[in-house]
Amino acid sequence: PAWTACQTRSRMTSPKLSTPSWRHLQKDLLDAMDERCPQTPKAQAPEQQAVLCMPDGKEVFIPILTDSFGRAFLDVRKLHPSTGICTFDPGFTSTASCQSTITYIDGANGVLLYRGYPIEQLAERGDLMETMYLLLIGELPTSTQRQEFERTIKMHTMVHEQLINFYKGFKSDAHPMAIMVGVVGALSAFYQDSCNVKDRAQRYKSCVRMIAKIPTIAAIAYKTAVGQPVVYPRNDLSYSANFLHMMFATPCERYEPDPVLCRALDVILLLHLDHEQNASTSTVRIAGSSQANPFACIAAGIASLWGPAHGGANEAVLAMLEEIGTVDRIPEFVERAKDKNNSFRLMGFGHRVYKTVDPRARIMRQQAKKVLGITGTDDPLLHLAAELERVATTDEYFVKRNLYPNVDFYSGICLRAMGIPVSMFTVLFAMARTVGWVAQWKEMASEKATKIGRPRQVYCGPAHRNVPAQGPVSNGN
Repeated sequence: PAWTACQTRSRMTSPKLSTPSWRHLQKDLLDAMDERCPQTPKAQAPEQQAVLCMPDGKEVFIPILTDSFGRAFLDVRKLHPSTGICTFDPGFTSTASCQSTITYIDGANGVLLYRGYPIEQLAERGDLMETMYLLLIGELPTSTQRQEFERTIKMHTMVHEQLINFYKGFKSDAHPMAIMVGVVGALSAFYQDSCNVKDRAQRYKSCVRMIAKIPTIAAIAYKTAVGQPVVYPRNDLSYSANFLHMMFATPCERYEPDPVLCRALDVILLLHLDHEQNASTSTVRIAGSSQANPFACIAAGIASLWGPAHGGANEAVLAMLEEIGTVDRIPEFVERAKDKNNSFRLMGFGHRVYKTVDPRARIMRQQAKKVLGITGTDDPLLHLAAELERVATTDEYFVKRNLYPNVDFYSGICLRAMGIPVSMFTVLFAMARTVGWVAQWKEMASEKATKIGRPRQVYCGPAHRNVPAQGPVSNGN
């Protein structure tokens, strides 16, 4: 089969994959993955080039590239070599750092595509495993391919026993994200047979390992933080059900995940699998451009995601709700949010990328209602969130500015209702985004010519100056 490499040992033994099994991956499968790597488009004809007029009157012709939807990009790769001039774009908000075939976003029209498929269709008609396969391989799987892929993932959910000992070095009150960064970075010490980035079979092997093991790593991080024994994965459970089992089961009590909760977690993960070249994905790519091993690159992505400006949005929603406190205080905080001179902002409303409704929000809202219906959670914060949603979505100020609840607003509510602690919100985000990270990393590593990331800078420090003849003068001399 195409997905041969399954562990045949007992589940109680430490998984060690034999190299020959990975070498037997079908050549045409690996070829197909390589074929989907983006190719550098040819420069346009001279009449389709942009002309940059320099202060000295010299004209510089800049080729115009277009993407699959016809959006234009100025190709400035030869600008500095030919003129000595660089562009200045802090945050790279007007700069395309790579070419990719994985995810497309049209923020103006609220469009998010995975490999060309609308996110709404994937969430409503597909499932998590199919979408993982789609991002990693490039096409939706057949029934047989899906079964083989899921079987392969399930057979690699266990981690090396000595890696579990690694968790014991963390303090009991360590944040789960701190543990995630350290443990994922350490994987390269345990799985050295998949660190050769130039070997496409090893690249695929490392991607499968990361997708399979990240729920286990995340769940053990939680167990470490709360001081409970590690719960091993079960091969009879689905991806999301297995994670909930490892989170909430104990050696003395089984946990049988509710299908509604499992489906909700599937959707949450699916909606967060990839989101174009965001901060953490760009971090993974720029780390990978140095040919660093994939586990180090994913650890770098986790570190970037940990930042509150990136992966902490749904945590911020819960913190905001706690600050508001009660339903009767909503009008006060809504007015504060409208005041430009007030620092308070409604978290979970609007989106930096989407200038209209977040396409993921409607799907997540439906799942949140289902979760609340099945859990019967009588949580004051959830009642507060429902009323805040009603007030904000009927207020002309927010409607006029397209400040609708986004996916973070509903996912935070959903995760809280499922019993997931706030400290694990960003961990689940990292668990989902790992699929996108490895797909992006594999795409970059498969390119024929990959340049190491090396941004320029606008130097604003002192100009050239000399050290005094008598040498530096230390303080106090």
